[in-house]
Amino acid sequence: MRRLVLAALLLNPAAAFAEPPPGAASCSGCHAVPARAEAAIPPLAGRAPEAIAAAMLAFRRGEGAPTVMDRIARGFTEAEIRAIAAWVAAP
Repeated sequence: MRRLVLAALLLNPAAAFAEPPPGAASCSGCHAVPARAEAAIPPLAGRAPEAIAAAMLAFRRGEGAPTVMDRIARGFTEAEIRAIAAWVAAP
């Protein structure tokens, strides 16, 4: 069932805005919306979904500086990461 929901979100990006895919809602806890000037962690809204997905996939592979993101990203499949990226990138 979970894969069907993710496939629907990937095939119909407009559906992604109605309700966040599993795991996406927690992103705003660190990646503030709207962005705060003093925030050390960059906002995701308005960024290219492909760039967000590429960064998350790199974190999942253990590439780059270790942060909490490498542990978070390992908990998602590539399809889930792409669905989350599409949702959090929406302005």
